[in-house]
Amino acid sequence: MTTPFTPYEELEVWFFTGSQGLYGEETLRQVAEQSQGLVATLDAASAVPVKMVWKPVLTDSAAIRRAVLDANAETRVIGVVTWMHTFSPAKMWIAGLQELAKPLLHLHTQANVELPYGEIDFDFMNLNQAAHGDREFGYALTRLGVRRKTVVGHVTNPRVQERVGTWVRAAVGRHALANLKVARFGDNMRQVAVTEGDKTEAQAKLGVEINTWGVNELVARVEAATDAEIDALVDEYVSSYDVVDELLPGGARHVALRDAAAIEIGLRSFLEDGGFGAFTDTFEDLGALKQLPGLAVQRLMAEGYGFGAEGDWKTAVLVHAAAAMGAGLPGGASLMEDYTYDLVDGREAILGAHMLEVSPSLTSAKPSLEIHPLGIGGKDDPVRLVFTADPGPAVVVALADLRDRFRLTANVVDVVEPRAPLPHLPVGRAVWHPRPDFETSATAWLTAGAAHHTVMSTAVGLEAFEDLARMVGIELFVIDEHTRARDVENTARWNAAYWRLDGRP
Repeated sequence: MTTPFTPYEELEVWFFTGSQGLYGEETLRQVAEQSQGLVATLDAASAVPVKMVWKPVLTDSAAIRRAVLDANAETRVIGVVTWMHTFSPAKMWIAGLQELAKPLLHLHTQANVELPYGEIDFDFMNLNQAAHGDREFGYALTRLGVRRKTVVGHVTNPRVQERVGTWVRAAVGRHALANLKVARFGDNMRQVAVTEGDKTEAQAKLGVEINTWGVNELVARVEAATDAEIDALVDEYVSSYDVVDELLPGGARHVALRDAAAIEIGLRSFLEDGGFGAFTDTFEDLGALKQLPGLAVQRLMAEGYGFGAEGDWKTAVLVHAAAAMGAGLPGGASLMEDYTYDLVDGREAILGAHMLEVSPSLTSAKPSLEIHPLGIGGKDDPVRLVFTADPGPAVVVALADLRDRFRLTANVVDVVEPRAPLPHLPVGRAVWHPRPDFETSATAWLTAGAAHHTVMSTAVGLEAFEDLARMVGIELFVIDEHTRARDVENTARWNAAYWRLDGRP
């Protein structure tokens, strides 16, 4: 079993400290020592999930450009952090910044937390100039139009560590997208608009490769699954889930569970051998598959594979990115769809689900493994995991192609326990209250033209998606507790105007 994205322990963020030769060797020695101390603090912080690597202090244009080019060329580097410890004249950063191809975090900090008022002299002032050194650097970043995240505060502050860590996770997501191959089994569901999109532009903007294979190429892998492989996987199902009696060995419908296991074996084989991190299928093109993949899709999503139903490659891409960003954190990421509402005044809620394919990473409970009719697709009844998502904060995001740009829409939500049991709903599901309220949220979502297929993330929140959108250069439309209904239409118009005028690749 392979991880569908690069493990965190194989990735790095490089830390660049800016200064200049004007201050002399003794000052530069202190700069190096203090910046190494900052990096060590960040590297040891539990909120920062990848290795932070200190690089020698940069004092001239040639060294800066060389450091940037080295970072660009090193595949394990997912981003760079910059800090102007002393005053580092920003014109010498221009050549390097124009070459930078990795995400940038501008850390505005200093070596000391508290000012030593009784001891400050001009030597101290010469050494500790980040307060205006970073302002000089910020001007250059803005003048050059460099996309970046700015984090302000001392590196010992947990909030600073959390914001740096969130940016790191977004950089992991960006790295995952840049190395992502998507396998589409069949095309989009017929006549559906929002699942269409420009795959060439997606590769240019996000880095993902999206191509199509005939579903019977998958069928050949499924049919090649051996009895021994199926037996072993069935044993895993029985030990991992509450399997209904009819699916257990000796049960009346056990063959359906074996068919589902064969699909998982074949699908996993296809994805691993082809280096794919995401995939789609459609119930309108199942070839010789015996059932619509349900259980296999759910389990693969829980491992970090992206998935989109009905050929929705944009959602598959987003599931994979969300899973990569949230790796190792409680919660998960899953395909989701706003299915129906509870419209009782004052307690409105959204019930999200899909036909089969909701990831069990959204629950800490033991799912039930069941079989039920589907009524769509014309195949045997599919096997699936049934559960309810854990309560807690989450974000629901969708990626849409608006012809001249991609728009990522994000709604902050609160997942809740259903007000009553759902004994006749045989799918993975979640119930949530959208922020700021149902009416404003739904109005904003519809005004934004956001997709009906979404990704629910309970591991990382809005800030990670903000950082990711900035890194890849796509629009983000936010719906949260600060959204006001009267502003929504204008926000959509202003966003459209900005992105048409911006024109950057």
